[in-house]
Amino acid sequence: MWTSMLAVELGDPASHVYNHVGIKSGDWWVWTGNMGNLLLALLILILGLRWAANKIATGPASEGNDRYLTKSRTASMIEVICQYLREEVARPLLTDRTDKLMPFLWTIFFFILVNNLLGLVPLLDIQHSVARIMGEAHPHWGFFGGTATQNIWVTGALAIFAGIFFNVVAIRRVGLVGFFKHMTGGAPFYVAWMILIIEFIGQIVIKPVALAVRLVANMTAGHILLATLFMFSGAVWGQGLLLQAPVTLLSVVGGIAMMLLELFVAFLQAFIFMFLTAVFISLMDTHDDEHAHPAVAH
Repeated sequence: MWTSMLAVELGDPASHVYNHVGIKSGDWWVWTGNMGNLLLALLILILGLRWAANKIATGPASEGNDRYLTKSRTASMIEVICQYLREEVARPLLTDRTDKLMPFLWTIFFFILVNNLLGLVPLLDIQHSVARIMGEAHPHWGFFGGTATQNIWVTGALAIFAGIFFNVVAIRRVGLVGFFKHMTGGAPFYVAWMILIIEFIGQIVIKPVALAVRLVANMTAGHILLATLFMFSGAVWGQGLLLQAPVTLLSVVGGIAMMLLELFVAFLQAFIFMFLTAVFISLMDTHDDEHAHPAVAH
């Protein structure tokens, strides 16, 4: 909720969406808020998931049956999420390769999720408040803060890695010849070359672009709407209690509801990115002569 304070101050609902410069050398941005958030996400993943793994791991035999119990509620929640993603989402699609491919799928899910959640933390506002107290306030400065997954360069990099991954996995599964043969679907030669070009562009370009644009668009839209709600209260500030009180109340209630929705979207978009990556892998599996895809369990 408080991540919209900067937008209220500047009168621009998209101001907190932009990447903010932290260290600048001439015209070059040496460090930005998004880079700071990416580093924070990396540290949280390394330290947090390592801690969770220790809590989930089987204890010594001296603990008896209790050694199989997860030692923390937070770690238990993470275990449930991982179990669900592997058994209910990935395994129906990836079958025998599920355990081998899950480390990558888990990584992209949690990395995107942590960055989405960090975007809801008022890091930019905290820095601006501290800077203002020190007499060095600058509305477009930020060493940490913002939502890295609102940056098309970040989501594009994630999509490129995902694209490389599901194409390499496909080639290893069916071979290079099978990879291109699969794209034609057994069509006769006089149309196969056209289908191959279209499918190749879709596999190499369109699918990664779709992953990147979907994530950045969804993470940007919610934050702009949240900022707009709070700008209503800023617009009527100082114009009388009869107008200010109801507008502020509606803005706060709407902001709280929007924050809950944004929390849901943070999980949903991380899930969708991971799920679509698994789907793209499964689509390149070998099939029978009729090219029928295996049924997906529901």
